Amino acid sequence: MKDDSIKLKRFDLRRYLVPINTAATQQLFTDCLIIGAGVAGLRAAIEAAGSGCEVVLISKKTLEDSNTWNAQGGIASVIGGDDSFASHIEDTLTTGCSINDREIVEQVVKDGPGLVKELLEWGAEFDKKQDGSISITLEGGHSHARIAHALGDNTGKAIAQALVNKVKQFDNITIIENYYTIDIVTDDDGKCLGAIGKTHKGMLEIIWAKTTILATGGAGRLYRETTNPEVATADGLAIAARAGAVLRDMEFMQFHPTTLYIAGASRALITETLRGEGAILRDVNNCAFMTEYHPDAELASRDIVSRAILQQMLKTNSTHVFLDIRHFDKDHFAKRFPLISEIVTSFDIDISKDLIPVRPSAHYMIGGIKTDRLGRTNIANLFACGEVASTGLHGANRLGSNSLLEGLVFGRIAGRTATGQSDPNGASLKKFRCDIPQSDRSRLDTVDVLNSLRSLMWRNVGITRLAKPLTEAQEIISFWQRYVLDKVFDSPAGWECQNMLTVCQMMAKAAEARTESRGVHFRGDFPETDDTKFKTHIEFA
Repeated sequence: MKDDSIKLKRFDLRRYLVPINTAATQQLFTDCLIIGAGVAGLRAAIEAAGSGCEVVLISKKTLEDSNTWNAQGGIASVIGGDDSFASHIEDTLTTGCSINDREIVEQVVKDGPGLVKELLEWGAEFDKKQDGSISITLEGGHSHARIAHALGDNTGKAIAQALVNKVKQFDNITIIENYYTIDIVTDDDGKCLGAIGKTHKGMLEIIWAKTTILATGGAGRLYRETTNPEVATADGLAIAARAGAVLRDMEFMQFHPTTLYIAGASRALITETLRGEGAILRDVNNCAFMTEYHPDAELASRDIVSRAILQQMLKTNSTHVFLDIRHFDKDHFAKRFPLISEIVTSFDIDISKDLIPVRPSAHYMIGGIKTDRLGRTNIANLFACGEVASTGLHGANRLGSNSLLEGLVFGRIAGRTATGQSDPNGASLKKFRCDIPQSDRSRLDTVDVLNSLRSLMWRNVGITRLAKPLTEAQEIISFWQRYVLDKVFDSPAGWECQNMLTVCQMMAKAAEARTESRGVHFRGDFPETDDTKFKTHIEFA
């Protein structure tokens, strides 16, 4: 297939964030190293271990700290009798605005039902109808009801628990929690040899592996307003970039239209399943406004609803809009959406008479590490899957509830490919030393930098983009990089800051280069889609 992607040059990156001296560093050896314990990492571990490989699965914090665990929404799959693969494929391609990889879309959609059945067999508690079949609902962008939920609005937790229970059945999987991966380690030819990180005891450790799978998840914490947990700091994207991996579609960050907006409180996702089941968006004047923006109203795709909310906020000079579910049966709501019910109740919101204040927040990183249909990156022995990867499924916009599906499909693929292509010579100790010169520049406070960076991204690289703010964002980030990227830190706070600065710069640069509007990327100065120049991907190579 001809590669007509637009190539951007990344700025120079220091190869490693910390000095490495293998002679003085703790060592661990395995066949397959999997970095990340969300749906993709867990499924990859199961597949790799099933082939007989020794697997080390590492998690930045605990197994519960992942976007998967926190996912309220469901998993999209062709389950209903009136649905079809063709329909799910076309919905995904339409939402992706013509830059999806059709072959990948077909593969993921067709693998879906079998993997959902597999989860059922492994104990995932999907919501069911009275006849025992899986209950399915409708979401924006889908032409048929095909969203399966588990434990109401705790789908991610239910799926993760089923996968974790399965993982723990394998004696050849070692789970290491609270392990911060700093960098992957490569040889002189650029081949991945494993990773270096910091253990929960504060010691540096190198894990040598025949193959390594990055499944580190998302990047929502790059923004001031986000649905993501604290761990989603784009570490895997920056790690891959320093090692020379190709990253693409970095301009495409999906914003979820509805997160609970209470001043001073952390943001909480309000699943779009509510809109799928009849919730109405209203502005501060109690006006139902979505029909003004799209004929599908509340069931339009996420990018359309997010921009409509933002526009309505500007029109009414308000900080938020409202979600109206006063017509819902209160008892059914508490049973159907137990997590959201608990959240709104904690803020004294009575859904039978009160509106729920909401606004958009950064939700899902569509771009990532470029992989092929087997989960391979351009770096030998390095694979990627889940939100950190750019597989070609989503294009310019992710269809709701396709992410858990993608994690399952490509987790299995990456686990299978990694074990099938592992180096028969094994993971052996490579003696080398990498020193980093001491910086003579002033040290900035990383907490201050991160707070300012996240606000900058929200203002300048947010839901609506313009040329001048995008240029300014790159200039400001470059200034911070001068005083942060040259330092050697000894804790995750510093490394996260370096990673976030690295990825934010790439996102702003890609957003500036795409002078059109497509999917989640909306340029106020270029509001039309330009297929003559941009019906393709933007890559950092």
